[in-house]
Amino acid sequence: MERETLISKWLDNNLNDEELKAFKKLEDYDDLVKLDRNLKGFKAESFDPAVELESVLSSIRSKKQTSVHWLKPFMKIAAILAICFSLYYYTTTLDTTITTAFAQKTTIELPDNSSVSLNAKSLLIFNKKDWKKERDVELEGEAFFKVSKGSSFNVITKTGTVTVYGTQFNVKQRDTYFEVICYEGIVGVTYNSQLTKLKAGDSFLIIDGKLIVTEKENSATPSWLNNESQFKSLPYSEVLAEFERQYGVSIVAENIDENQLFTGSFSHKNIDIALKSITLPLHIKYSKTNNTITLKRD
Repeated sequence: MERETLISKWLDNNLNDEELKAFKKLEDYDDLVKLDRNLKGFKAESFDPAVELESVLSSIRSKKQTSVHWLKPFMKIAAILAICFSLYYYTTTLDTTITTAFAQKTTIELPDNSSVSLNAKSLLIFNKKDWKKERDVELEGEAFFKVSKGSSFNVITKTGTVTVYGTQFNVKQRDTYFEVICYEGIVGVTYNSQLTKLKAGDSFLIIDGKLIVTEKENSATPSWLNNESQFKSLPYSEVLAEFERQYGVSIVAENIDENQLFTGSFSHKNIDIALKSITLPLHIKYSKTNNTITLKRD
């Protein structure tokens, strides 16, 4: 099979077993494969490297060739250029992904000047290219949003979707916990195909698949933005999980009812003070060994 056909079919991921063996025997096989590795995981919507290469090769074939040795390096350059152009188009469609580690917070500015503050151990994904058409973000974890006015803005989580047009709100989505608090404007929360609208001070809370009635929120912003976690009649297991995220530790609870409800708070600045805040009210003792904290009944 002709060399140019092999390269073209390789760029189009259309080689059969026999053709693949022939392609691997090409003298510039290693160079082409190195470039190909940089393109894995990308998808081009409007650019086809194989088509572009065929255009170049068609132009070459229309001219009289006087030397096979002259054609080989030209074909190599054409293939490399096609891959480079495709890489450019691929990268313009990439999603932007922001993550935070244990005990880390960060604030991101979106393309429309909306801002997102990410709490510890959270993930946010959005696409700059499609932003004017769809103001959509994907969230895993917890984040506080200040949304600029404009088209519909959607926060998509594994549990539910939050839709707004310009407001301030907090979304927290964990394994068995989903909470939305509206601080300004109106928020629409879609959960199990049902829409619930929240006004400033309203909350929407799901724990283990059950809707929990909550009190009116009087604060202007979530407490975690000020390095403090607050809880109102929440299972102790949620308190311990948040503590682990904020301090990057592992907590072992021995003979403790983690379903008991806890009301209180802890600081993100001092682990010893924070431990006392979540143990003393429940008469629980604690001990620390390296990065592990053990809790026991007093």
